[in-house]
Amino acid sequence: MLVSEIFASIQGEGQYTGTPSVFIRLSGCNLRCHFCDTPYASWNPEGEEMSVAEIVEAANAWWHPHVVITGGEPMMFRQLPELTAALRRNGRFLTIETAGTVLADVEADLMSISPKRQNSTPWQTPEWVERHEQRRHRPDVIRELLETYPCQFKFVIDQPSDIDDVLGYLEEISEIANEQVWLMPQAIEPDVLTEKLHWLQPLAMDHGFHLATRLQIQQFGNKRGT
Repeated sequence: MLVSEIFASIQGEGQYTGTPSVFIRLSGCNLRCHFCDTPYASWNPEGEEMSVAEIVEAANAWWHPHVVITGGEPMMFRQLPELTAALRRNGRFLTIETAGTVLADVEADLMSISPKRQNSTPWQTPEWVERHEQRRHRPDVIRELLETYPCQFKFVIDQPSDIDDVLGYLEEISEIANEQVWLMPQAIEPDVLTEKLHWLQPLAMDHGFHLATRLQIQQFGNKRGT
């Protein structure tokens, strides 16, 4: 598996915000979101080839019971079922961060799904637009994940009008409950994040959604290994 980085930090988003966690970032993605904040695991994947045993050994360097497998898109790796089974045998609580476009028979305590909506399309890179649009919306995959795992949904919000797209998505996939939904500002600078949180908070409250603060950006900025 191509691994971009393995590190310990706090979970910055969703229901386990603030939880000490080990992060395993796999490198490679089937989408090309224009706002991707980890291009080294997506647009230009880089990293080190590691076996499942090597990844588990590296994760064991930290005591944190929570392990977050992220990317890129971790669900596209054929070795992921083996990795999740090995981590579970070690008693780890597993969160998998995914866009919800690929299915794999994995073990997970939480599927943290970030559906890529219309605001993700890489219009500035025309050669990727068609492939991205064909892949980003997979209701069949989302419904299968909902039936199989505990799920949370994080929607990236760039501007207030993005909420209409989110509401349309939730109307289409009505199995998603409001209490499973987090609205997350599109920002990689702390000052921009703070600005967007001001107008995003009332939007979340109006619709009964959670607000995702992106604590890692507030604490560290958009840096690797944080």
